[in-house]
Amino acid sequence: MIAAFAVVALVAVAITGALAAVAFDRQVRASAAAQEARIAAATVAAVSAAYETTGWAEAGLRPVMSYIDGTGAVLRVTTAVGQVVARSPGFAAARGPALVRPVMAGHRKVGLMTIRFGRSVLVTGQARYTAERWQVSAAAALAALLAAVAVSLAATRHLSAPLERVLAAMRARQAGDREARVHGVRAAGVIGDLADGFNASNDVLDNRDRAQRDLVADVVHEVRTPVAVLRAAIEAMLDGVRELSAENLRSLRDDVLRLARMIDDLQRLSAAESAVLRLALSPHDLGAIASAAAAMLAESFDVKGVRLRCLPGGVRVRCDEDRIREVVTNLLTNALKFTPAGGDVEIRVWAPDAQTAVLRVSDSGAGIPPDELPLVTGRFFRGRRGAAEAGGSGIGLAIVAELVRAHRGALDIASEPGRGTEVTVTLPSSG
Repeated sequence: MIAAFAVVALVAVAITGALAAVAFDRQVRASAAAQEARIAAATVAAVSAAYETTGWAEAGLRPVMSYIDGTGAVLRVTTAVGQVVARSPGFAAARGPALVRPVMAGHRKVGLMTIRFGRSVLVTGQARYTAERWQVSAAAALAALLAAVAVSLAATRHLSAPLERVLAAMRARQAGDREARVHGVRAAGVIGDLADGFNASNDVLDNRDRAQRDLVADVVHEVRTPVAVLRAAIEAMLDGVRELSAENLRSLRDDVLRLARMIDDLQRLSAAESAVLRLALSPHDLGAIASAAAAMLAESFDVKGVRLRCLPGGVRVRCDEDRIREVVTNLLTNALKFTPAGGDVEIRVWAPDAQTAVLRVSDSGAGIPPDELPLVTGRFFRGRRGAAEAGGSGIGLAIVAELVRAHRGALDIASEPGRGTEVTVTLPSSG
């Protein structure tokens, strides 16, 4: 960056100096030409006046020669036939352009005047300026270089300070400091976005690590109890404390089945979380999927004495049919668990507009307390009422939330204790 600033400064000085030199040269040449024309006009007038007074006498031309000598020019005066009547001492050695003017007496040409301005003041000044210009340009280039270095150092420090903070935070994170963040960066543009992105990515990673730790803790908590029961029952049978009977074996089998269901639920949750990578998307009738899932669970509703009403609409969505059927099945099963006998469950499908499809499952069950409502899609969450009134692993709504998210949809849960729950799934319509 310092080199770039220096190059820019030097180029700017060079361009400015070149343009200034060109402009000055033009002005000097124009001023010199104007002065030379004035001197020539005055000289020819003086020579004409001297001729009319004294003819070509040397005494009459002496004042003219003195004037010319004072201007730094040289002069030669000849008669009409070319005879030299007056000449400056250095005329023969003078070089450069010459001004030639006729000497008139009345309307008659009586002679010829030739002036050379090789030693004029302006021409000499121009030569001196040309010689000094490089010295001034060199001094200006040095000053610009120093200024560029100073500015570039300040700019580099200003730009590198936030980057150094990001780098320090990255090294701290690499060393195992999970709390490492970039603080105090108020840079605009890409550098500010980099710092914010680093903090955001660390937050995401920390949340993911925390979720994984929570999942392991939840699995350990859920598995510990049935494993402990199985172990105690088997040890009691081996020690002869408990009889090895069909009833006791059935109890052990029930505990094993409970563990198997928990493992199945965990597998389904893992599959739901990675579903976005494996969805088999194609156009399907959302109402037909809802009707099929409701028909499959109709017997369970009849056994419990809960009325199930299905209002399918002809709405087509681009989805994975098996995954959406799993969403509907989980929602209906969850509603059945928490709806007492004599209650109602309704599933409805409709399209509020051409781009949206909506599936809603509502029940007249116990409802969800307001403090638990934000937590119901978490893993293994069953709530106080759910743990007492229904079995299961508590990850059904977590699976639903992941599958809906994989389909780029939205899940909304509204509930009022004592009046039931309403779960709404919004999906993009395929037209």
